[in-house]
Amino acid sequence: MACVEDIMVLYDFVCLFVCRLHLVTWNVGTASPPPDVTSLLQLNSLGPTMDMYVIGLQEVNSRITNFLSDLAFDDPWSIFFMTVLSPLGYIKLSSVRMQGLLLLIFVKHVHLPFIRDVHTHYTRTGLYGYWGNKGGVTIRMSLYGHTVCFINCHLPAHMENTEQRLDDFEKILELQFEGENIPSTLDHDILFWFGDLNFRIADYGIHFVRESINNKRYNLLWEKDQLNMAKKKEAFLQEFIEGPLQFKPTYKFDLYSDVYDTSEKKRKPAWTDRILWRVKSLCQHASKEGEFSEEEQTISVTLNNYISHMSYGISDHKPVTGTFGLELKPLLTDPLITLNPEGEWSAEHDVLIRYSAVPEFPSSAWDWIGLFKVAFRHVNDYVTYAWVEDDEISSNKDSKQVYMSAAEIPDAGGEFLLCYYSNNLQAIVGISQPFQIQPNRTLIEKDLAQEENSWTQTPDNLQSHIEF
Repeated sequence: MACVEDIMVLYDFVCLFVCRLHLVTWNVGTASPPPDVTSLLQLNSLGPTMDMYVIGLQEVNSRITNFLSDLAFDDPWSIFFMTVLSPLGYIKLSSVRMQGLLLLIFVKHVHLPFIRDVHTHYTRTGLYGYWGNKGGVTIRMSLYGHTVCFINCHLPAHMENTEQRLDDFEKILELQFEGENIPSTLDHDILFWFGDLNFRIADYGIHFVRESINNKRYNLLWEKDQLNMAKKKEAFLQEFIEGPLQFKPTYKFDLYSDVYDTSEKKRKPAWTDRILWRVKSLCQHASKEGEFSEEEQTISVTLNNYISHMSYGISDHKPVTGTFGLELKPLLTDPLITLNPEGEWSAEHDVLIRYSAVPEFPSSAWDWIGLFKVAFRHVNDYVTYAWVEDDEISSNKDSKQVYMSAAEIPDAGGEFLLCYYSNNLQAIVGISQPFQIQPNRTLIEKDLAQEENSWTQTPDNLQSHIEF
């Protein structure tokens, strides 16, 4: 795992950091997760690993029995992606669900102390706002001091509903997060908008559309794409950027095939599944006619690829991914909490944790330090924890000590992390380097002795086991 200190040293020299973000949008059509998502998440890529995965799904199975179960427990898609990504060093930072809409964000452990003010929201637009089959789910955060917002949408279907789609998106943009000093959606430094946006290809007939696709002449269809047309007319859309549509329209396919709809309806293909983004500083630059200085731009977005994935056939939509580089100048360079295990750790004795906080840290009696396996899935996936106040044993102006009982330490040992959770900030604000917990030698010796006794028998004992 990368070292926080190493990243800070890097900042001191170059003052910039590129956060690699992989964003997925997929209408899964109530299907269960596929056997493998290696290509979808680009896990076999020869380039640098991702720092963050943002996964937006639409039409997750929301039958009442499934939905109520998912409210009490993680839904199958969340469990699936956690199972894939946690062994690779990613934690589920946040998620939000509204019926069939699901948004998940995973990040590398090393970034956790620099991600703050995470908030979620959802906006219903289906059936006049009373039903959540359409709308948007949103997660926002402060990333190294920069505000970033992600909106996963499922907008109304059908060719004739372009205006309704635009009205619904404007309504979603008007959402206000609860809490102090949280900017409105459009006031974030970067805003990502994606999902099954349901915009269609107007005017052209199905035969022309399919022939253009077969000949890979996608450019013939771009000017009649309803979203592209709307961007020319609607001022609030002109600030959003999208990569070139150099892949086949992603809707509508026969299941488990790359053949467009052969049913009686024969839906016309369309780029319904899209990823767009908006950089606030670029909007300011455009509005101020040159008054905005390049030196003031402390964050920028580069699109590295924008593709569909034709091999996935569990629904009538193909998933779309965008891989981005967020080049940013960190406005936060020090974690709020620095913590480390002290001495050798094992279940043979109580163990100690030392931590220190920056002066402005808003501590709480409800703060706790959790012991996590290195491949932990989310903040509640701890092995055990200690309350920072109740379990404190020493304190001075520079640091404090907290103990954990030997009874709570895993006997088998292994590789672990310590994380400090802030109740006021509702986030992990400090994380240790990975460290080893030694196996409980007393228990191992006892098990070995029992095993030897079970195999060491006198001739008399053996004789008693012989049946005649």
